[in-house]
Order: sequence, then C-alpha cells, then structure tokens
Amino acid sequence: MTRRQVLALLPAVAGSSCARQENSTPDNQPGHRVADVLAPTNLEHVQLGGYLGRKIDLCVRNRVFAQNWDKLVAPFRQRAETACWQTEFWGKWFLSAAAACEYSRDAQERAHLGDSVQSLIATQTADGYIGNYADGSHLKSWDIWGRKYTLLGLLAWCDMTGDAAALASARRLAGHLMTEVGPGAADIIRCGLFRGMAASSVLEPIVLLHRRTGDERLLRFAEWIVSRWSAPDGPQLIEKAFTAVPVGERFPRPKKNWFSWENGEKAYEMMSCYAGLLELYRETGFVTYRDAAMRTQASILSTEINVAGSGSSEECWYGGKARQTQPAKNPMETCVTVTWMHLCAHLLRLTGDPRYADAIETTAYNALAGAMTPDGSGFAKYSPLEGIREFGEKQCGMELNCCEANGPRGIMLLPQVAVMKSAEGPAFNLYSEGAWDLRLSSGTPLRIETKTDYPLSGLVDITLLPTRPESFPVRLRIPAWSAQTSLSVNGSKIGEVQPGTYATIERRWKPGDRVRLQLDLRGRVLRAADGSRPYAALARGPVVLARDLRLGQEAIGEPVAGFGDDGSFAQLEAVAPPPGIAMAFSAGAGQVRLCDYASAGNSWAPGSRYKVWMPLSG
Repeated sequence: MTRRQVLALLPAVAGSSCARQENSTPDNQPGHRVADVLAPTNLEHVQLGGYLGRKIDLCVRNRVFAQNWDKLVAPFRQRAETACWQTEFWGKWFLSAAAACEYSRDAQERAHLGDSVQSLIATQTADGYIGNYADGSHLKSWDIWGRKYTLLGLLAWCDMTGDAAALASARRLAGHLMTEVGPGAADIIRCGLFRGMAASSVLEPIVLLHRRTGDERLLRFAEWIVSRWSAPDGPQLIEKAFTAVPVGERFPRPKKNWFSWENGEKAYEMMSCYAGLLELYRETGFVTYRDAAMRTQASILSTEINVAGSGSSEECWYGGKARQTQPAKNPMETCVTVTWMHLCAHLLRLTGDPRYADAIETTAYNALAGAMTPDGSGFAKYSPLEGIREFGEKQCGMELNCCEANGPRGIMLLPQVAVMKSAEGPAFNLYSEGAWDLRLSSGTPLRIETKTDYPLSGLVDITLLPTRPESFPVRLRIPAWSAQTSLSVNGSKIGEVQPGTYATIERRWKPGDRVRLQLDLRGRVLRAADGSRPYAALARGPVVLARDLRLGQEAIGEPVAGFGDDGSFAQLEAVAPPPGIAMAFSAGAGQVRLCDYASAGNSWAPGSRYKVWMPLSG
C-alpha cells in the first residue's frame, strides 16, 4: 500500500471527529518541510542549578560518565545473539552521554565518546551490518530495534562533531537494512515483536538520516514503513489514532504471553513509532502524521497517565488512569516514562502548546525523579504508586537493564526544554535556577539568569540581559494548576494571566530588566475511586505527595478524613523533613504527614514504604 493509498483511506476512518488543524494542507496533499515552533536550547549554552540542576549533575557524574562503554560495544564484536537486546544499550547510553558532554563541556568525556564510536564502527561488517545477531538470525526479535539505537547514536555523534566517517557508517548500516527489509524483501511488521512496532520504530533515525544526506531512498523507505502499519495485521498506528478506542484497547491482549508479536499495546514501542512519524511529518508536511501522533498522545494522557506523570503495567497500556488506586503489576516502566517525555517534547517543539510542557513537568518531578536513586547512579525499572522502590534485574548478560540505560535520556531532556527559542524570543517551560546564553533572531546575544528554589516555593526571579536594548516577546508558561498567579516586570504588575497558557510579555527589554513570577503552590486535592471506595491524593504545584513510613506514621494505608472535593484546596503546613526527604508537610484534620513522591521510598528499603492514594473514611 502506498502513502497516497493510506491517506485516501483516512477521511473515512477519521470521519467528522477529525478536526482540521489551522495549518492543515488541503485534502492531506503534500506540503513542505515543517519548521518547529520552539527549538531546544543548545546544551553548551545552558546550566541549571537548584533542584533540577542537582538531579542532572548527579546523573551525569554517577551514571552516564561512570559507564564502561567498552562493555556496551562488546556484543557488537561477538555477533552471536538470537533473541536479546544488548545492542540497544550502547545507543541509549550514547544519546545521554552526548548530551551530557555538551552540557558539561567535558573534553575528556568527549574524547571517550569518540573512542566508543571508533570501536563501534570497527565492528561493521563488509556489507554494512552493525549489530549483535548471528548471521542466520538477522531480523529476529530485537535486531532491528538495536540497529535503531545504533543509528541514533551515530547521528548524535555526527551532530556533535561533523564526523564524516560516522555519517558514512550510518549510511552503510541503513543501506544494509534496506537490502534485508522492504518491498520484495522481509515485511517489517513481521520482524520482531509487538506487531512490528519495535522494528518499525527504526523510522525515526531513517528520517533523520535522510534529513542529513538528502538520500531519497531513505525517504521512500520511511514512507514504506508507515504504509505497512496499515496492513490488516499491522499495528494500525494511523487508522486507530482517529478512532475513539483508547490506546489500551486497540487490540485484544494476548492470552498467554504479552512478550509476543500479537501484543499491540506495548507502550514504549508504540510511542517510539509516533516519534518517528513526527519526524516524517517534519519532512513531508503531511498533517495526518502529526494529527495521528497528537490524538494518540491525547488518548494516552486521558486514559493512561497517572498522577505521577507516567503509566503502563507490564510495560503495556491497560487503562491505567482509571485503575491507579489499585496495585498494578510492574507499573510505570522508566522506559515508558522517558519515551512519554520525548513524545511530549516533539509535540511541544512542533506546536508551541504549553499543555505538552505541563505534561513533561509533572513527569519530571514525579515519575522520573522518583525512579532515580538519590545519588543518580541508577534507575528503577518499575515505580509503583505504593509499596517500595526496587531495582530491576540485569538484562541480557549485561551489567545494566534497559531502564538504567534510558533514564538519563529523560534527565538530559530537561535542560533542552526548560527555556526554548521561538523565532521571536525565549519561551520558559520549566522553572529552575539557571543561566542561558541565547541569540535573538536579530543576532543580538541574550543572557537569561534565574533565581528560585522552585518547587519548594513558587517565586521565580528572571533577569534579562540583552547586549543592547531590543524589542521581543518573552513567553512564560503558566501551569494549568496555578489558579492564582502574579507576574511583574521591574516591579510593575502585569495584568491577569490565565492558567494553562503562555503569558507573553512584549516590550523593549533593557539589560537588567527583571521579571518576577509567583506561582500558586496551594495544596490541591485529587480524587479517584476504586469501585465504591473513594480515595484522595494531594499535589503541590507539579509535585505529587505521598505518605512514607519515615514520616513517623506507621499505618500509611489507614483511611483519612478532612479532605475536600476534587480540585479543592487543602491546607499544607511545612514540617522539617527527615534525612533523605526533600520536602515534607502535614495536611488535613488528622495532620497526615506527606512528602514529595520523588523522595518517597528513596531509601530503597522496606523502612520507607510509601503510598500516594489515601482511602477516605466515612
């Protein structure tokens, strides 16, 4: 099925529910390459402090730069695999390591990255293959999935250094893949697992490689991959996006083994495919690609994402938002958490819609920060909303698992999206102590400095330092939860601002002009039900709160009283947190003790058993 045939089917699939976006091209005809509304900050020109900055520094030092990269390259030399996924580890690690090198400007670690790339390229066979699968097992299980991460890593190095040898290696690797998979060769939806989603997520680096080389064969291959999704036994990633069926109900769950080809709800792989589809939208301008990803993100948000900003059970969508008060088996895989953040970041870049930044912030402060060990050296594989935190097993005979390799990618996304650049001026998405050196569209250098202890308090002071006075807009995200927000420039109050939008201040800025933002950190009551039993949880700004045995209340599962309706406000009184806890509060008539979700359980021992959802008495 060709791309045009796929698109011809979509109006009937979408029906009247497919609202036309304002910049849609008529009848889904090809447009042109699409530019992002917001661009990530160059990591060499940003440094975060405060809460997020400390998390980044710990992760970079104790997980990313502590990794022995040669052990990650070893499977590529052996090429004896028939089923496992060792070769994803190098690419995942390299993506976070490349970002960490730019962010830290560490020349020694940059040299180590170069050594790892050279060692990897040295494993490339004469026909172009880089992987760990035996000759007779190509295309099985995770082989193409591993090639995806290898391509992404090579392209990241090309972007850092302009290394022609790495780009040539990536082209040979992709060229070899196209001899094994494609029209007249293997069908990609029958390669590997999960209705071909794992294998066909190679779409992302194929499009990125086309963007860097202009090789039309790569674009045609990318379009063929998308066309195969629409096959009767394919994952139906475009068609099903335009239905009202939630992502957790797109296909029947396998009766015996979720780790199989039949499973069409595998969360990480599904979102990875949509990331590739958005890259293809950037190249082609086919709005159907963008809209399919946007609709799927909306379905995930409304049916799967819980209060901590993540979801999944056994790594699959399962209608988890409505079931989050119940214990789930293997919940909130960190790979799902990170990929959800990256999907939201793609859409934030493309649309400039602050709702996607809202989602990233919730995930960052809760699911992601909670999965990271206090010293940043590791990440949980699964993170429950109650219980204790546990490491996952080491995988594939390696010294780490998929989530330990992937967690740092979420951490290193934060400095890229905290302050982004539009064609007009800067856009603030995450509030943190830090400094940014940008350049306005006119070419004028602009330094931004922020002072804040957010999220401990909601006060953010921003100093703008253009090298000369200049007129441009500054956008500040007003979180959807901030019901009462104040904003001023040089002490003069700005008019009313609306939650869930960017407050845009357009003026002639002079060096030293100051913006002061005060966000609403009143405690918010969240309500849910498990059958007839009502539950409450509390959030403070972006931070979800939890009970923890270390706060001195033994029965953390006992019913509580004194909490209002969903969306109401609860009085929170700050209390001195015990060691290992960032912030603690007492709340409600019973003076229930609570701490931030990221701190809850972070002794990684039964002594810090924790619980987010509290049953209500009466």
